[in-house]
Amino acid sequence: MNFKKIIAIASVVVVIVGSVYAYFMYQKIFTANTKFNESEVAIYVPTGADFNKVKELVKPYVENMDNFETVAEMKEYPKYVKAGKFILTNGMNSNDIIIAMRQPLTVNLSFNNQETLQRAVGRIAQQIEPDSLQLLQAFTDKTFLEENGFNEDNVLSIFIPNTYEFFWNTTATKVRDKLIKEYRKFWTPDRLAKAEAQGLTPLQVSALAAIVHKETVKNDERPRVAGVYLNRFHKGIKLEADPTVIYSIKKESGDFDQVIKRVFFKDLLTDSPYNTYKYGGLPPGPIAMPDVTAIDAVLNPEKHNYIYFCASVTNFGYHEFAVTAAQHEVNRQKYVAWVEKMGIKR
Repeated sequence: MNFKKIIAIASVVVVIVGSVYAYFMYQKIFTANTKFNESEVAIYVPTGADFNKVKELVKPYVENMDNFETVAEMKEYPKYVKAGKFILTNGMNSNDIIIAMRQPLTVNLSFNNQETLQRAVGRIAQQIEPDSLQLLQAFTDKTFLEENGFNEDNVLSIFIPNTYEFFWNTTATKVRDKLIKEYRKFWTPDRLAKAEAQGLTPLQVSALAAIVHKETVKNDERPRVAGVYLNRFHKGIKLEADPTVIYSIKKESGDFDQVIKRVFFKDLLTDSPYNTYKYGGLPPGPIAMPDVTAIDAVLNPEKHNYIYFCASVTNFGYHEFAVTAAQHEVNRQKYVAWVEKMGIKR
């Protein structure tokens, strides 16, 4: 066999081997490599994770781990593992998966209607990487509180219920800093001017708005309820708000899971600075996380002469309002009779 034939044969072999290898690699890279039925699944890679951890996380959703690992090595992914939330779509090939694992996505973080800071951070911890203890420590950091004019009683005011965009692995400190920034943005010059017109600071607005929020779920009634409390506040009359009594009982007992539907006379004696039957003025901080409609109700209250209100027994969910104690007593007796009839004990 002459030299030219040897070269020709060798060339053919190289082409064949190259073609086989190319086909083999093509299969590894571009063949669909998922094994879940959903349209997509989320992968959460914790901070500090290495490639071994990533393999552990994706294994339940990848059909051929050898193909995945080969492509990962080819693209040097193990050297540059990123933490965060990632989405895998059904039918992705190994190349698509690696591309997706390099693109952390944001999460839409939301919270509302939480009664305490502990519950607020617990709700947030369900949605991002930092745990509730890390978040609690960030929000109660002494330096942070002092520098921003808060204390542990009123720091819940920072949480303006909304939807916020964060990367899943955002640190607790950065979450806190973003929320305080959003709080400052919320208190626009217009809102600050309205608070001043009511003789209140933003923190006092939040404290009163939390009571309004708890008193009624009816957004159209909140400005009228706010007007009642502002009338009492400016006249130096105790607010005597039942939600503050309920909060006081829960806080004193440490049990915020209990359901209290009825307030008795003995409850009004609960010795807590949050009990507005026992202490005048506003409580030390919000008794819940007021939503924006409650805050704006305090800033834009209905102008009237009402001093009292009581739950309506004819227009459920709403209240009956009164100017005099005598009028209020008539409304109160109707409500008491209805409660007794319904057998509500607590």
